[in-house]
Amino acid sequence: MSAIDVQEAITRAHREEWARVVAALTKRFGDLDVAEEAAAEAFATAVARWPADGVPPNPGGWLTTTATHKAIDRLRRENKRHDKQKEALLVHDDDPPEPAGPIDDERLRLIFTCCHPALAPRTRVALTLRMVGGLTVPEIARAFLVRETTMGQRITRAKAKIKAARIPYRVPSAEDLPTRLSGVLAVLFLVFNEGYLATGPDTDPVRPALTAEAIRLTRLIRTLLPDDGEVAGLLALMLLTEARRPARVSSTGELVTLSEQDRGSWDASLIAEGHRLVRERLASGAAPGRYQILAAINAVHTSARDARDTDWSQVVALYDQLVRLDPSPVIALNRAIAVAELDGPEVALATIDRLNDELAEYHAYHATRADLLRRLGRTQDSRAAYDKAITLSGNTAETAYLTRRRNQLN
Repeated sequence: MSAIDVQEAITRAHREEWARVVAALTKRFGDLDVAEEAAAEAFATAVARWPADGVPPNPGGWLTTTATHKAIDRLRRENKRHDKQKEALLVHDDDPPEPAGPIDDERLRLIFTCCHPALAPRTRVALTLRMVGGLTVPEIARAFLVRETTMGQRITRAKAKIKAARIPYRVPSAEDLPTRLSGVLAVLFLVFNEGYLATGPDTDPVRPALTAEAIRLTRLIRTLLPDDGEVAGLLALMLLTEARRPARVSSTGELVTLSEQDRGSWDASLIAEGHRLVRERLASGAAPGRYQILAAINAVHTSARDARDTDWSQVVALYDQLVRLDPSPVIALNRAIAVAELDGPEVALATIDRLNDELAEYHAYHATRADLLRRLGRTQDSRAAYDKAITLSGNTAETAYLTRRRNQLN
C-alpha cells in the first residue's frame, strides 16, 4: 500500500470512526476529557505506525483498543486517584472494547450530551464539532472567528460543566426526546448556515467544510433515527441548499441571488436525493414539522428550470403552513419575499414595514426592503435601506452584491 493510500485510509478512518471511538471511551470512563485526549492520541499513533505496519483490517477496532489503552495509561499516571470507579475500570485493562456495529447508539448518546440544554447554544455547537465531528480546536476557532485560546477554554468549560452538573450520558427518555432532538437539529442547522453564508468579514463567504460537516452529522442522526420526519426534513433542506452552492458566489466574489444563478451548475445528485426525501415525507401522511416545510419550499425552487417558472403560489402556501408552526419575524420576512413575486412589491412592503421593530438590526430585512423600494421606484428610500443593509452585513460576498445594487440606483 502506497503512502498516499495509507494517508487516505487514516483520513477516512478519522471521518468515519472518530465519533465511535470518543463515544465508546465516554461510555467506559464517563469523562469527555479523557475520551477526547485518548482518541486524539490513538489517531496520532495511527499516523506514526500505519505507514510502517500497514492499515489494520479493522481500523475502527484498532483505534478503539489503542485509545482505551491510552486512557488507562493516563488514569494510571494520575497517581492512583481516590475515585474508586476509575480504579475499578482499570481492572479490566485487558478486556477488548465492545464491538461497534453499523448503528450503535453510543454516538447518539454523545451527540445528546454535547447538545444538552444546560450548555449555551454557541458552546453546544463547538462541543459537537469537536467531540462528534472530530474538528480540531483551531479549525473550530477559525470557523467562528474567535481566538484559538478562547475556543479551547469554551470547550474545556463545557466538558467541566457536564462533569460537575452530572449531565447524564444517555439518550433522553421517550417523552423528552422530541424537545431534546429539536435542540440537536438546531445546532446542526447553525453549523450549516455558518458554512453556507459565513457571518464574519474576515473569512471566506462560503465555508464548504462546515456545510459538509453539518450534512455528515445529520446523515449520522438519520442513520440512528431513520423514522424521524424532522431529521429527514433537515437533511433534505441541507442537501437542496448545498446543491446550489457552486452558483452561490460569482468569479468576482459577489453573492449571486437565487433568481440569477446558473441552474445548470447546481448539483443534480444532491437535488435528486433531497427531492426523494421530501416525497417520502409527503407520502408518510404525517403532519410536517418546520424543517420538512422548509425542505419542501426548497424543493419547489429547485424543481423550476428557470426562476420565472417558480410556483410562487405553492411557496406562499407552504410559508402559510410554516407561519402557523413558527410565527417568527424572520419567517414572516421570507414569506413576504414570496408574496412580492405573487402579489407585487407594494403588498409585500406593507407586511415588511410592520416587522421593523423586531428586525431593525437584521441585515436581510433592510436588503429585502431596499429591493422592494427599488422595484417601486422609490430610489432615495431604497438607497438608505441598502446603506443600512451594507452596514449590518458581515459576509463579504453579500456586501459586494448589496454595494453593486445600491450603486446601480445612480
